[in-house]
Amino acid sequence: MGVSGTLVKRGAASLALAAVVCGGIWSPAFAQDADLAALTGEIVSDGSSTVGPITQAIAEEFNSAAPNVKTSVDISGTGGGFERFCKGETDVQNASRPIKDEEAAACAAAGIKYLEFEVAYDGLTVVVNENNTFINCLNLAALKLLWQKENPAMTWADLNSAWPAEPIALYGPGTDSGTFDYFVETVLGKDGEIREDFTPSEDDNVLVEGVANDENALAYFGHAYYEENQDLLNAVAVDGGNGCVEPTTESVRDGSYAPLSRPLFVYVKEASLARPEVQEFMKFYIENAPEIAPEVGFVASPDETYMADAAELETALAAAPAEAAATPAS
Repeated sequence: MGVSGTLVKRGAASLALAAVVCGGIWSPAFAQDADLAALTGEIVSDGSSTVGPITQAIAEEFNSAAPNVKTSVDISGTGGGFERFCKGETDVQNASRPIKDEEAAACAAAGIKYLEFEVAYDGLTVVVNENNTFINCLNLAALKLLWQKENPAMTWADLNSAWPAEPIALYGPGTDSGTFDYFVETVLGKDGEIREDFTPSEDDNVLVEGVANDENALAYFGHAYYEENQDLLNAVAVDGGNGCVEPTTESVRDGSYAPLSRPLFVYVKEASLARPEVQEFMKFYIENAPEIAPEVGFVASPDETYMADAAELETALAAAPAEAAATPAS
């Protein structure tokens, strides 16, 4: 986490941050210094299809209290979202990985300063068709063989001679997806190249449908999408070196589902925090993420993470210039 650039002071502002417990989950409680029902304006967000459901759920709850604020949650992948974010087109960026150096440089060149908040954890899930009962677990070597560009496995039998010699149809996130970036680096290595003969999509629902309609298909995507479609799919346990571990809320939270567990992020443009609707949305987001993230299939981050998020937002809001950036991202 961290503020990019220097924030400008706007006088003494007190947000009276406190900690409360929601169903056993720690949540920051900001002092409400705005009438949410009276708020107007527009908040534009884009980015990760994985983080999108969390932001969408937060936005729906927020709009119940602030019905005159229009909040859009677009999905163009983490990379595509950062392109818009660093051009100043959006207020909030949903990201399934941290910002890359070249993206940070693009933001800096455009004068876009931002804050980064970790909002949840996800377990990247490998899935097969519900009628595929012979695959229960894959180790990292098998996943690498399956997805590598040079001499990849083409049939199930290439992975295990006891499995059918049927061609495998692969589905995966597109190259603008943070999920794609994370999977490639984790499974194939930092300099690894992924095979090109798979069906890519930034829309995880397309990946679900592809596997659900083909008994010889395999895909990977965020755990929440598997949770929503587990009647159509089978999740494959992953052996990261300590035996086969199934992707579950518990295994993601305790770190045993390794190495395919990862933190999820939301970035907010510093200038946008001058607008009351963005201020209140981000307070609402951090305050409610610990409770809402599990409701949409993710795992809440550790308490200390939300404490750090809340403290950073408190500092930023106390410094945000009230008179600047009075219009939405465009």
